[in-house]
Amino acid sequence: MAVKIHPSVDGGIKRGKEGFAGGTLTCKCSSNPVEVKLSGQTAHNHACGCTKCWKPAGAAFSVVAVIGKDKVQVTKGADKLKIVDPSATIQRYACTGCGVHMYGRIENKGHPFYGLDFVHTELSKDEGWSEPQFAAFVSSIIEAGAAKPSDMGAVRARLKELGLEPYDCLSPALMDAIATHLAKASGKLAA
Repeated sequence: MAVKIHPSVDGGIKRGKEGFAGGTLTCKCSSNPVEVKLSGQTAHNHACGCTKCWKPAGAAFSVVAVIGKDKVQVTKGADKLKIVDPSATIQRYACTGCGVHMYGRIENKGHPFYGLDFVHTELSKDEGWSEPQFAAFVSSIIEAGAAKPSDMGAVRARLKELGLEPYDCLSPALMDAIATHLAKASGKLAA
């Protein structure tokens, strides 16, 4: 039996388009769906195994990317959005009708990722979004009940087969960005 990661990558990863200018995300409601316009390309797209990200039915991982919050605009159905967990670092705005997370925002100005919104480009019919580049928080799929510890070798092998290097945190480049931000904030590294 093949290891299932996420419907958007299980058949192979579709590469993004250079110069892609963005598109619209639409929730799963059959009537009056929420729509969010993204004015630009996403970055740091990845498969995420954390227990907070929205995943479609049957997926072990979410596929999530970031984009500047100034490039995110709710164009329809804003009244249907509600923050899933107000105490979470990422304020995930979900549709109250279908439960889909439309975007997640960090409001803490001191956070290394402040100014970026987390989005699920699978919610768009537009083609050209940045492709997933790695897998984060891989071990968390055990905690989420999506895999047994004995399955993890096969899960990591499948991620590597897809070209998604598995990490139990974020990618090294993002971990370096967090550490750099914190070192500058503490004065241990010159700004």
